[in-house]
Amino acid sequence: MKQRQQTGTGTEQMDRGKVLDTLFVQGTRFFAWMVLVIILAVLFALGKGALPALEKFGPGFLASSSWNPVTEDFGALVSIYGTVVTSIIAMLIGVPVSFGIALFITELCPVWLKRPVGIAIELLAAIPSIIYGMWGLFIFAPLFADHVEPWLNSRFAGVPLLGSLLTGPPMGIGMATAGIILAIMIIPFMTAVMRDMFEVVPDVLKESAYGIGATTWEVVRRVVLPYTRAGVIGGIMLGLGRAMGETMAVTFVIGNTNRIHASLLMPGNTISSSLANEFTEAVGEMYTSSLIALGLILFFITFIVLALSKLLLHRLSRQEGLRT
Repeated sequence: MKQRQQTGTGTEQMDRGKVLDTLFVQGTRFFAWMVLVIILAVLFALGKGALPALEKFGPGFLASSSWNPVTEDFGALVSIYGTVVTSIIAMLIGVPVSFGIALFITELCPVWLKRPVGIAIELLAAIPSIIYGMWGLFIFAPLFADHVEPWLNSRFAGVPLLGSLLTGPPMGIGMATAGIILAIMIIPFMTAVMRDMFEVVPDVLKESAYGIGATTWEVVRRVVLPYTRAGVIGGIMLGLGRAMGETMAVTFVIGNTNRIHASLLMPGNTISSSLANEFTEAVGEMYTSSLIALGLILFFITFIVLALSKLLLHRLSRQEGLRT
């Protein structure tokens, strides 16, 4: 009798486990599909709102630098250019700095210093973007105008290519300032991801490399980076997405001018800053639709960047497989 009770209890536990397992699987599947549904809903809303502008301007909307609400003549080229340029500046500065900080914390930093540095990085990531924008406008921009821009003008004036890129009136605000502020903002995010990736590398792999005489750089290049490649690229893409979509900080320091200048020191515009500055003042269907079209373009730019990163990871994985 007792054996039958134990058998019945075991069967009930198995049945209960199957039910819970089914609920868990179906629940996770539901949440995964919800992500796709939300993305499609956002895409549908943007497409519907942007349709009047796209029908009127067509593909020329992407190539036009006009932005005149009075005559309802709109184009996205200036905003696209500003978004791409400021993001490139931010990544050129942010990626090496983030990589260096993450390596220092995981490979070179004394034990007593790891926690303070890690907390400082996390505090930087927690600062609201509007605070970065105010700091950039009231503190960084005047310093940049008084000390950096005059030096750039004196050193690069008349130099081919660099002269047109790095000279201009010392106003403090502009594309370069926006790119630098973006770099400061994305460094904590990329550093945190890279640090976490580097810390999961098994110690036995690194100790084995050190044991056969490898230097710190060789260990990082031959052991740490191959092991964490996907995570590092993911962190870089996270920073790039943050840079391309940042709104308030860029709006404070970019100058908000709908013109394309060769100089990085001149004011400009981005898609996000255009939306922040003009959406509440948009009057008429075409004006509003053009702004929504800018949001749709930013959506596709982000999608293309993420798709290219996945393709890069896939190709790197295939090359690694061919080597082995």
